[in-house]
Formats: sequence, C-alpha cells, structure tokens
Amino acid sequence: MRLIFDATMFQLFYARAVMLCTHYPSSIAVYVANAVEVSYMFFLDAFPEKKGQLMRRNDIRNIAIVAHVDHGKTTLVDSMLKQAKVFRDNQTVQERIMDSNDLERERGITILSKNTSIGYKDTKINIIDTPGHSDFGGEVERILNMVEGVLLVVDSVEGPMPQTRFVLKKALEFGHAVVVVVNKIDRPSARPDFVINSTFELFIELNATDEQCDFQVVYASGIKGKAGLSPEKLADDLGPLFESVIRCIPGPQIEKDGALQMLVTNIEYDEHKGRIAIGRLHAGALERGKDVKVCTTEDACRYAKVSELFVYEKFLRAPVDSVDAGDICAVCGIGDIQIGETIADKAFGKPLPAIKVEEPTVKMSFSINTSPFVGREGKYVTSRNLRDRLYRELERNLAMKVEDGETSDTFIVSGRGTLHITILIENMRREGYEFMVGPPKVISKKVDDKLFEPFEIATVEVPEEHMGAVVELLGKRRGQMFNMENVGSEGTTVLRYKMPTRGLLGLRNAILTASRGTAILNTILDGYEPWAGDINTRDQGSLVAYEDGTSSSYALASSQDRGKMFIGPGVDVYKGQIVGIHQRPGDLSLNVCKKKAATNVRSNKEQTVVLDTPIDYSLDDCIEYIQEDELVEVTPQSIRMCKNPKMAKKGRFSMLFFGQRMGKIKLDSIIVAYSTRRAVLVVVYD
Repeated sequence: MRLIFDATMFQLFYARAVMLCTHYPSSIAVYVANAVEVSYMFFLDAFPEKKGQLMRRNDIRNIAIVAHVDHGKTTLVDSMLKQAKVFRDNQTVQERIMDSNDLERERGITILSKNTSIGYKDTKINIIDTPGHSDFGGEVERILNMVEGVLLVVDSVEGPMPQTRFVLKKALEFGHAVVVVVNKIDRPSARPDFVINSTFELFIELNATDEQCDFQVVYASGIKGKAGLSPEKLADDLGPLFESVIRCIPGPQIEKDGALQMLVTNIEYDEHKGRIAIGRLHAGALERGKDVKVCTTEDACRYAKVSELFVYEKFLRAPVDSVDAGDICAVCGIGDIQIGETIADKAFGKPLPAIKVEEPTVKMSFSINTSPFVGREGKYVTSRNLRDRLYRELERNLAMKVEDGETSDTFIVSGRGTLHITILIENMRREGYEFMVGPPKVISKKVDDKLFEPFEIATVEVPEEHMGAVVELLGKRRGQMFNMENVGSEGTTVLRYKMPTRGLLGLRNAILTASRGTAILNTILDGYEPWAGDINTRDQGSLVAYEDGTSSSYALASSQDRGKMFIGPGVDVYKGQIVGIHQRPGDLSLNVCKKKAATNVRSNKEQTVVLDTPIDYSLDDCIEYIQEDELVEVTPQSIRMCKNPKMAKKGRFSMLFFGQRMGKIKLDSIIVAYSTRRAVLVVVYD
C-alpha cells in the first residue's frame, strides 16, 4: 500500500516507493514533497503483526498415553474415566471403552488415536489414547504435536519393548515431559526394579536431557484402578497418578493475545457435519462463525468459515461458542481441510510447521478382481472405485502412500508394515469393495550406487522347550541374535534379533507353528543397511485347482494325501485357485471337483470318506503366505488365494517342432513334445 503526496512528484518517486514497499511489505511508504524537493520520508506500520507474550495455562493438561502393544494403556484409560465420574454409577460400560472401532475390538488392539478428557479438582486433563503397534507409528507421531507430556506405560514383567523405544524416542525429540507408569504391578512375577533400571537405560540411549531422565515413576494396576508411588503401597484409586500428571507435566504454552493458530493433527468424518478437524489451539482464540485462513505454506492459503466448534468433555464432544489457546478442539465447516494444515487468523495468521512422519517400508499392489467370481459379492469392483477409495485414505493416513501402477487398473500402496496395509484392506472389504492384492515387498533404496534395505529389531518371547526351533527359523531368514534373557518365573526366554524386513514377511505364522502357538513376535524399524542377500521364506509349494467346479468329498479324499487343504466339500472353485499347501516344494495341480463314477454301484460297498479339517486362513495369514506369482482375492464375504495369470504367462516355454507324427506328454506342469521321426526342435522363452 502506498500513500504519495503531491501529484507533481508521482512519477519521480513511484519506482522508489515500490522498491521500499517490496523490502518492507508490512509498511506504508509515505512521501511528503513539494514541487522541487522531498521534504521528508517516513514509514508507518500498516499491518503490525499481533504478537503476545508466551505464557503457561495451568488449568489444562494435554497428555498422550503411549506404550508397547498389550501393556495395558487402554485398560488404564478405562479406569481413569470411571474414577473421574465420566459415567453414571448405574451405567453399563463395556471394556476397552476407547476401542470403539469394530476391528479394534475383534483384534484387541488400538488402531486409531482417540480423544477424551476428564476433570480432576480444578484441572481439565485432555487424554489421547494412541496405538501400541509399530505399524501405526504415524498416528503416534501426529498426536505428539498436540500434547506437552506423555504417560509411558511399561509392563511390570516385560519392561521396555520395541514400540516403547519408538514412542519414547519421538516424545523426547519433541521435548515432552514423561511420567513412567509401571503397569500390571500385581502380576506374580513382577520385577519393578529391573523395569525402572531398563527404562532409565533406554532414556540414556535416546539422549534424553537431565530433566527428562529425572522422570516420575508411578506404579499401577490398570485393571483394578489402583496406583501408588511405591510398588508395595498402592492407594485405593488412581489419585497418585492424577497428582503426578498435574505436578510433573506442564500446562500448554500459549500466546493468549497472539494471532489465531491451530495445527490440524487428526480428522474425523460425520455424515451430517462432514469433515471435522481436530487439533490444539496454539495461539489466540477461535469462535464459532469466525472467518479464518487455512494455510499449508505462506504462499498457499485459502479462506473458510467455522460453522461449529466442539471441545472434549468427558467422553463426548460438547458444542461451544469459543475456545481459548491451549485447549484441544474440533472444528466443522471446512470441507477440504487436510491433516498438517493450519487454521489461522484471517488477517495476521501464519502457518505452523507441517507434520512430518517417517517413510513407509513395505508396499503391496492393489488391482481389480479378475477371477471368474468377480462381481458376485462386491458392490464396488471397478478401477475407478478402487482408485477413489485408496486416494481418499491418504487424507487421514499420513504414513501411507499410493501410486499408480504399471497398468491403469493397478495401484501401489506403501505403508509402515503389512499390518498397516492389512487394516486398510479389511476396512475396504467391509465397505463393499472387491479387489486383488499382491504379496508384500520391502521398499529398498540406493545410496552411492549401493542397495540398502530396511532392517528391524525382532523380539520373540518363547517358552524354553520351543526355543531351538525358533532360533533355527530366525537364522534361516538372515537374523542375527544380539541378546537373550530369561523373563520372570514362567520359563519364558526373550530373544532379540536384528534382521531384514524381508525375512519378517510370513514369519509370524511360521513361528507360531514352530512354537505350537506359544511365541509372541514384536518388531520395530531400526534403519537401512546394505542388502543382506537372498532369503527363502517358504519351502513348500501350493496345491492349485485344475478346473472350475464344486469340490467333492471323493476328490478331496485323494487330494489331502498331497498336503493340507484350504477348502472342504461343496465349495465353488475356479481354475488357478490355490486350494491347499503342497507337502513338497513346487506347485501341484489337482482336480478337487472330480465326481465318483456311478457305474456298478451295487457291487461295491460305499466307503466312508474321512476328511481332515481344512486350514482356515485369515486375511493376514493369506497375505503372509502368498509368493511372488500369487494373489489374494478379497471380497466382502470371501478371501481366496490364486495364481497370478500374468505371472504364469511369463517364463513359459514355447516349443515349435518341424516334423511329422508329433505327440505330447505331460510331466508335472511342463508340456514335453516329442516326435517319432527326426525333427528340428525350437524352444522359445517368452
């Protein structure tokens, strides 16, 4: 903006005004001149930046509860909610209240982070329950932008585990205060001193500051709702835990009089309200009906209006007219809002630093269903449906990437691990999608013309009697043991290995088989290292259906001698479908639809057919099982495996003969042609 006095001098000073206003964009260049010379020149601040002093808000605490999977953080949140009188005394409340997703309840794990709040004395405590599995680390990284401290829940027997290291590392990088909660202190084999020492060593390894290493320890039993500052003396409630949170975790640091700034760290969707942006208000105040600016960078901004505003009270979203800096809120009315964008003041707002998450390590191909059973069960079967759904997932799942494949109906989805992508597949099939997925592959990268691949730290808890089989299995997959210790009095051994991510693909089922279902496998990404060489992940081939039809008991009775079957009698199959596991290397084609001949029935006594119980593979099991030339067909009601018809055509020998009286014999899956006379044989490899 320029104000130039005396029109006779306009041309002379116009260029200088433009130059000065370019260097000082927030000012007005004011020239006061007469017809001969400039009398004086000065600047006025036209758009002063609204800056307020940083201050602590002591009536609010924002905390995230982080832990390794199965260390009891969701159960601890249940007890905190119940003791804070969030529910009525006579209200029936289900277990694991925060796990509201159907998949979370079925699998017993937390997949999505969720917000709630409780009141303790005069303080509002905003609590965020986070996932414990390393594949959902992107959720944890985003949530840490909203809080000032974390409750690090550690099992009283197991101590720090791989995911404990990951979440603690991220919290320390943010500079957050940490309160360590030693949970399940009532277990018979609890060893609190060992757990505290191990946790302290972990702080040192992660380069924590002196203040962070001087952490508060609270001993608790989440399922009983008790806590204390000593393992021998637990209070009758979680009072010591609440007191430690208020005393050790600071309130949010805010600019009360500053320009509005709110970083969007999570997104929910409501059928009536549309997209709901969730985040913590860093500065200023947000009001319902206010015009705001939505920024990705300073150059990429657009304008919007807040239609509704909510804060978290107890277990629900409560509508409010305004929210002050420091509180966590939910904003409606911005239909195209994305995670990582900043809701800022319309005039003076500036974007906050965008959220950064670590790169994916595993990728899988998604394609349209090409089996003969396509369209029988699914509602969305076209490539356009598949593409729209996959790219819509990117709006809230920052740790995932989607790219177009080699063909128009193929897409490459990259994630933190196989479970990360499997959860997406399961959600899509429940929504009515029908598609095919290929085997998981690691994402390697080149550094100085050298090939590097991701390596992970694998921790296996296994009873001593099965340790030999597990050690042999891990050794075959390029695993290198660096630690082994006995845990508690249950006769359990903890093995720690460093191994390529490729070696972990399909390992979970193999370890369960080797340990008769008693081993527990946990992994965490360690970094990239040089390519480890070839790894053979499966020693057995597949039993493949020879023709289309319905499986019969007569055919299965002879087929089960060849291996373990995936199907029973009366199941529709198609040519190329995988119906079992071959007991030897290499694939074998079987006719599982063959019917018993009805001739000479009276002279033969009918024999009783005894069939083995077929193997019931889940979606995760199928994805771990398939090899490079195999696919998993996913529909709302069925999960099938089949050979990839595109891969089957590759590597096929074309045999051209010149001669007479040609014949053919079949040997396994190779067609061998021969001639009784002298002939010329031409073999062409596609």
